[in-house]
Amino acid sequence: MILIRSLVFQVLFYVSTVVLMVLASPVFLLPARWGWPVVPLWARVSLFLLRWVAGLKLEFRGLENIPEGGCIVAAKHQSAWETFAILPLFRSPTYVLKRELRYIPLFGWYTAKFRQIPVDRGKRSVALALLTDNARTAIAEGRQILIFPEGTRRGAGEEPRYKYGVSHLYKSLACPVLPVALNSGVYWPRRGWKIYPGTVVAEFLPVIEPGQPLERAHARLVEDIETASDRLILEAAHSGRDLPVLERVRARWAARGKSFD
Repeated sequence: MILIRSLVFQVLFYVSTVVLMVLASPVFLLPARWGWPVVPLWARVSLFLLRWVAGLKLEFRGLENIPEGGCIVAAKHQSAWETFAILPLFRSPTYVLKRELRYIPLFGWYTAKFRQIPVDRGKRSVALALLTDNARTAIAEGRQILIFPEGTRRGAGEEPRYKYGVSHLYKSLACPVLPVALNSGVYWPRRGWKIYPGTVVAEFLPVIEPGQPLERAHARLVEDIETASDRLILEAAHSGRDLPVLERVRARWAARGKSFD
């Protein structure tokens, strides 16, 4: 039953995404700020399908920690869930995403229209300079920069691999960083088709204010996100639900000398 519900959700997710992009295509003729509401609408439709088809609900914590104005939102990246679920919480966010997504028909056009920030991961020095310039413009406009500090999805419980892109932006832009912990990978694994019923929790942690020494800020970012994400994983483990991913988490933690109890 879980596999069937998951497959039905996947089909409806992609179909609804394409239909919405086609129906909303007149926004390309409008100023970006007028057309932007179609993006959080897409996210809400996806979350509705996720809840009522796949049985996956959500809970946000620490919303009071979201600062006013421009900031860097640095989120743990365990599944596809966080690529759309947190979008409606921000007024004018811009994702840092790989450049290849710009080449997807329709979807890529929307990322360009709403000035999402593409990164060419094959040209690091050039990519970092362009990322910084685009991010500086976004912050000056009071936008929120959504970025995954590890650069790609890491399965729940896997050893973290944080890159220094966020730290570079933190130093260059002199703006607050909002860490975001979550446990989405327990319910929606990085690999596989199954989505398990339950409640994904995303927790917005206290901001890292600008002006701190770079190494200290980076260390705190990693510590805050990883500690809170591990706590949320354990919370899911104690929910009483049958979540096969947790066995992989137990093995991964054991290999790293961490206790699952």
